[in-house]
Amino acid sequence: MRFVTYASADGDRTGVLNGELIHALPEGTSLLGLLGPALRQAGERALTEPADVVALTDVTLKSPIPRPPSIRDCLCFLDHLRACRKAAGDTGALEPVWYEIPAFYFANPATVIGPYDDVPISPGSAWFDFELEIAAVIGTAGRDLTPEQAEGHIAGYTLFCDWSARDLQGLESQLKIGQAKGKDGASTLGPWLVTPDELPFGPDGRLALQVRAEVNGEPVSAGRTDSMDWSFGEVISYASRGVELQPGDVFGSGTVPGCCLAEHLDFGDLAAFRGWLKDGDVVSLRAEGLGEVRQTVRASAPPPPLAARHDPAAKPRRPRVNPAASALPYTKGLHQVGDGVWAWLLPDGGYGWSNAGLIAGDGASLLVDTLYDLPLTAEMLSGMRPVTDRNPLSHAVLTHANGDHTHGGQLLPASTRVIAAEGTAHEMRTEMAPELTAALQVMDLGPTLTPYLRDRFGRFDFGGIRLRTPDQTFDRRLTLDVGGREVHLIDLGPAHTEADTVVHVPDAGVLFAGDLLFIGCTPIVWSGPIANWIAACDAMIGLGASTVVPGHGPVTDADGIRAVRDYFRHIVEQADAAYAKGLDFQEAAFGADLAEYTGWLDAERVVVNIYRRYREIHPDQPVLDRFALFALMAEWDSRRQSCAPRSAGRVVSRGAGFEPS
Repeated sequence: MRFVTYASADGDRTGVLNGELIHALPEGTSLLGLLGPALRQAGERALTEPADVVALTDVTLKSPIPRPPSIRDCLCFLDHLRACRKAAGDTGALEPVWYEIPAFYFANPATVIGPYDDVPISPGSAWFDFELEIAAVIGTAGRDLTPEQAEGHIAGYTLFCDWSARDLQGLESQLKIGQAKGKDGASTLGPWLVTPDELPFGPDGRLALQVRAEVNGEPVSAGRTDSMDWSFGEVISYASRGVELQPGDVFGSGTVPGCCLAEHLDFGDLAAFRGWLKDGDVVSLRAEGLGEVRQTVRASAPPPPLAARHDPAAKPRRPRVNPAASALPYTKGLHQVGDGVWAWLLPDGGYGWSNAGLIAGDGASLLVDTLYDLPLTAEMLSGMRPVTDRNPLSHAVLTHANGDHTHGGQLLPASTRVIAAEGTAHEMRTEMAPELTAALQVMDLGPTLTPYLRDRFGRFDFGGIRLRTPDQTFDRRLTLDVGGREVHLIDLGPAHTEADTVVHVPDAGVLFAGDLLFIGCTPIVWSGPIANWIAACDAMIGLGASTVVPGHGPVTDADGIRAVRDYFRHIVEQADAAYAKGLDFQEAAFGADLAEYTGWLDAERVVVNIYRRYREIHPDQPVLDRFALFALMAEWDSRRQSCAPRSAGRVVSRGAGFEPS
């Protein structure tokens, strides 16, 4: 039989599904109250003498048991755990204890939702995931059960979705006290409770169902439930030791292997990941004999912030103050830098604290870049409204693909034409999903890299970002008419990235340099070659702009461009001399003399810059991913902070640290 709970004008009703009709039990009857030996008899009476008959399509189904006494979510499929660990950069090997006892944690009965209800994203989460599971529901009380006895205490089975905030889960796992807010948001049960006699079981007694998961109609995975390592009988038996299980207690199976997003994450190929769930995504989960749940994911309001506690063991860090001089105040917000031209500045110019620009013509305006997250971009667009209300944003130019210049694009008006160099558009299409940047905030990457990344990236909000790709691309040069005003776009890359565009406003003598220019903070060569960057500096000087807005740092002029050019010339000299001495790139980087550039913020980026130069000299140098390079930068910075001798560090391993269910 298939038992359902549905909403009616008089409250929740319980019934038995017969085809497309629900045969209702008398008002006031709950499925929880029916569980036990009398369940089948009550169901048969409803089929022959229903209190009411309603069409399935005319009602709203709720969870079969809207408020279970308890929910234990188990981990019956060890392949799921192995795959999640591999996805997080681990080997996937399990400790012996996983083979000795079954694992479970308690979920929140108060957050159970129905099979078609909207699902709120856990507040503060950018890594929201589903997990397709099967749940067994206890029908009769029992204690100290054998696995065989436990099977007989199961009233039926239903689909179960364990909604998971993977980033919160990863952060909380470092507390080593179990699941918390990462698993507290929502659990779906439904659409109905099916008695065991209607479902197929394998020869070993395990439930044998085919399952399938989709997001927005696109398949994510399919699997079978008879691959369970621990059977329902075994996990229920284990849970009943010394505990009286109650009718309505729910036991989740854990995720059927492959049937979640986390298992498909590969930190070696982040561009292949579809991304975590976002507002408006529709998740469909199906299981043979158990029906389908279909739910829309919805954004939540940001959580109230909590101030971190003082860590008495933490080493005090040097204060971060951008040392560059500027004719304009280097303060957050909108600053006029020319006739009808403004810069939006975000001190101190370090990772993510980028600048943007606004160019106004007659009845139209152009935005140069967005910011790293949605709150920062929303604040900027609001601050620009006195200009854009009179001169609506007709164009937006993305100077390059990095997220601190592109992530806010979804907040632009639909009528705004987004323009970028072809190389920038290509890089945006192939880079990792924006919300994966939250890995820099939550992953446990060891005692050196973890605090380094959290210090640099911990204040940004990467939730809810949908990357808006360019509407128009160009090759090398493009001239735009912005309300009768001529604006030149020039791609001078590759250098910092695959393509690096500058935006020149000739009639105002203003140049927006994007990340070809870092002022008071150290530039970083993600792409190169360095010779291109030096040539780009010469090209920018040749434009003759009197005012230059960098991608990071205070507003400058041609002298600021020369300083960046001279920095790279110095790096080339240092790297080439070290290579000639037979030093490897790490020895060269940790031993480099930064001379007058020592005081620039984020001086540890010398590691990446010398690595790129070594790759130019000898392309057979080992290829390091960004996590490995960040690890070396963190080690360089740590040694500088402690004033320890600068011998070469070694790359650390990575791992996300979340334990799935």
